[in-house]
Amino acid sequence: MPAPQSLPATLSVSQLNRQARHLLEDVFGELRVEGELSGLSRPSSGHVYFTLKDATAQVRCALFRHQALRLHTPLRDGLAIQVQGRLSLFETRGDYQLIVSQLEPAGEGALRQAFETLKIRLTAEGLFTAGRKRPLPEHPRRIGIITSPTGAAIRDIISVFARRAPQIELLLIPSSVQGREAAGRLVQALALADRQGLDALILGRGGGSLEDLWCFNEEAVARAIAACQTPVVSAVGHETDVSISDFVADLRAPTPSAAAEILSPDQRKLQQQLAGLQQRLILGQQAQLTRAQLQLRDISSPLRHPLQQIGQYRQQTRQLEQRLQQARQRRLERAWQTLQQLEIRLRNLTPRQQLKQLKQQQAALAQRLEQAIRTRLERQQQQLRQLGLLLHGVSPLATLTRGYSILQDAQGQIIRRPDQVQPGQTLQARLATGSLQLQVAGELQGQHLQKGARRHAG
Repeated sequence: MPAPQSLPATLSVSQLNRQARHLLEDVFGELRVEGELSGLSRPSSGHVYFTLKDATAQVRCALFRHQALRLHTPLRDGLAIQVQGRLSLFETRGDYQLIVSQLEPAGEGALRQAFETLKIRLTAEGLFTAGRKRPLPEHPRRIGIITSPTGAAIRDIISVFARRAPQIELLLIPSSVQGREAAGRLVQALALADRQGLDALILGRGGGSLEDLWCFNEEAVARAIAACQTPVVSAVGHETDVSISDFVADLRAPTPSAAAEILSPDQRKLQQQLAGLQQRLILGQQAQLTRAQLQLRDISSPLRHPLQQIGQYRQQTRQLEQRLQQARQRRLERAWQTLQQLEIRLRNLTPRQQLKQLKQQQAALAQRLEQAIRTRLERQQQQLRQLGLLLHGVSPLATLTRGYSILQDAQGQIIRRPDQVQPGQTLQARLATGSLQLQVAGELQGQHLQKGARRHAG
């Protein structure tokens, strides 16, 4: 009977989980895992927790706060992502988990993210605005087609044009429409087609996955479409497929066949329009012919003989010649008068003439000054005579000429009252011419004395 084997020492749960964590971290190290994101959780701590799963399994993931702050990819459930990190075990709960250090979209999810990022940036630049869209020609003559020469899209386009508008000339500019080199080939084809003087361009291909159609989402292709002077119709994939080229192009068609129908006017409608225009033209010509016949009848009724009209024209010609000669003569006379006036002005502007004018002005001013002085002297002499007469009128001598006299004593004092003299006093009477010696005979009343003195003086 074999000896029983000894059991290992008993471990605690914490020891078991710790050893399991060390084992996971030592064996796997740093690794990359791809799957679908689900169960997204963002607690207040700033950490991000989610589950990464595929069709048959799942693993819990943790993205700590300092890594989440550097994350540029918006996370949502259902996003296909690729993460980089290390395996570990949360000892408290015994949960097996992946500690994420980097995260990015994976597969079609990455393409969708790149699509949205480019769409936002080109929208901000204004490449999608309706104001820069050019109208499509109503009746194109030459249309360029940029697509694969072996794909179904070119056959569909040619079939539609052959049915609806066989008169339109089609020019195929072949290009790759799938793969890494497709974007560069499309840029070259757009530049080449834009130099051909075409009326419009169709850029398209048949349906496919997002990866298959990705060359129509490249920024270089979008900018090449925007740089085209020729109107561009984008017809990429099926009706549900949307590309960056659709937004930049002047018009989006749901399919290549729809693009051909948009640019090819229906031949039957054109024939109907042509028939209508032809009918309108016939009616218009008939109406114009009727108006012309009526005008001819109105004109021909007062029509005169050609010789009479020629004579009238000759008379009008002679009148016009006469008016022309008269107008020419008047113009010459006005020019001669103007010339004479200019010559006079020119002579007046010479220094000698100006000096002569200045001398004349000086002589006139001197004469005016002399006249003004003479006038002022005469006026002042007249004023002086008037003042003399006024002065003579108030002078005592003028009073003497009227028969009055002035009595003065020996000291020359004027006698005005009788009490100023004594009987026997000698006085002098001043007359208008000369003077008299008088002697007072006696005392009399003042008024009688004055009258007696005046009589005596007389």
